[in-house]
Amino acid sequence: MNTTSSALLAGARMSGRRVLGAYLQEARAECLRYLRSPGFVLPTMLFPATFYLMFAVVLGLGQGADGPRFLLGTYATFGVMAPGLFGFGVSLALERGNGLLTLKRALPMPPAAYLLGKMAMAMLMALAIVVLLQVLAVLVAGVSLAPVQMLRLTLSCVLGALPFCALGLLMGTWVKGDAAPALVNLLYLPMALLSGLWFPLSMLPPVLRSLAPVWPSHHLNMLAQSAIGFDTGSAWPHAAWLGLFTVVVATLAAWRLRRYG
Repeated sequence: MNTTSSALLAGARMSGRRVLGAYLQEARAECLRYLRSPGFVLPTMLFPATFYLMFAVVLGLGQGADGPRFLLGTYATFGVMAPGLFGFGVSLALERGNGLLTLKRALPMPPAAYLLGKMAMAMLMALAIVVLLQVLAVLVAGVSLAPVQMLRLTLSCVLGALPFCALGLLMGTWVKGDAAPALVNLLYLPMALLSGLWFPLSMLPPVLRSLAPVWPSHHLNMLAQSAIGFDTGSAWPHAAWLGLFTVVVATLAAWRLRRYG
């Protein structure tokens, strides 16, 4: 019996209370591990906040009532992409390369606890990012937001981190080690650009503009803009697309992880 089968058998014999405890402890460990890593937390938190302050306040590109509010939605979307892509994709690739994932599989804990722990970390970071941006928008940029708008934006962005967790998981199964950051950045920045997060889609060539609905960041941005009062049409098609994307990509990533380790 291999180590993976042994871990599965051990997990099957655990009581429901112990299984829940294993999930909670793994999630706690993952969150603490990343919170104690300034090289991950500070860029992830400060990158979207700095961009927001620069374009919505300092450079005056957000002149008028709607500008800073619109940029709040775009940079909230941009910010919550990173925890899933980097926290899942890069860390999974590194941990596959250094053998930590093999060790985790040998431990007597539910197999999914490792991945759900990383998902909890990504959602916690997404929550911190969107709260920070809303504080800056209200206190510095003078954006007026109703409590229900703030709640909708927060929920949209926290749940909106899940498609990027799935995408990061898939990318983490393709490469190992030091190649992962380059691969993630190769997708992260162009995806933000082609989704209209840095400037309106109308400024893109028609061919590139037509590809925007392919990216999950575009649909999350539509939900974010709708949450803060912009008319983007019905939210359900965007939410359904993100849900379908998450399920399909996560299923493919799980298959690759089982097959290739």
